Amino acid sequence: MNNLDTAQLIALAGALGWASGIRLYLVVMLTGLAGFMGWVQLPQGLHLLANPVVLGVSGFMVFIEFFADKIPGLDSLWDVVHGVIRIPAGAALAAGVFGADNGVMGLVAALLGGTLAATSFAAKATTRAAINTSPEPFSNIGVSLLEDGLVPLGLWMAIAHPIVFVVLLALVLALSIWLIRVCWRFLRQLFSRVARIFSGRPDPGTTNALTLKSPFSRKDEHV
Repeated sequence: MNNLDTAQLIALAGALGWASGIRLYLVVMLTGLAGFMGWVQLPQGLHLLANPVVLGVSGFMVFIEFFADKIPGLDSLWDVVHGVIRIPAGAALAAGVFGADNGVMGLVAALLGGTLAATSFAAKATTRAAINTSPEPFSNIGVSLLEDGLVPLGLWMAIAHPIVFVVLLALVLALSIWLIRVCWRFLRQLFSRVARIFSGRPDPGTTNALTLKSPFSRKDEHV
């Protein structure tokens, strides 16, 4: 049984918040399983996650989400539905690391966790929506599997190498902000183009007046 020091607690709060924006149910299951199996001494505020009922429900939702997240279109719908859950859950899990006994740190952790969850969720949702504009499903599946692997890796690093995790998390946040900007600009142009087509207005794309740049290609693509 490993007792967590201050650096590990801070890193864990960040990891729980960040990962919740990507795979909330997997975060709940893995964290609870670590406490249930005795791998980590969970903070008091997270003991509920080790309850067998919580483990069972979260495990079932992990199974459902694993397949739902691999289907183009359904993955974006799943994100929309769960967007209202992941962000407050990320804040609550991060706050649970410090518990009610430390009100100031709990509040700070909640704000940090909610912000990280919102950032990772926005990056995931916009990136997957942009990828779904491609007709082939393999890039979607590949990105989904990458997310499946990043969550347990991030949680493990927060405990095993907290300082390294915090540095990597800062880099991931910078990348996430860049992805949000690039993908959202691409999607906004695409939606504007579709709206013009369905409204019967002239389509500038036919005269090369509008050029959409794929966020994952350096070359211009005419849509």
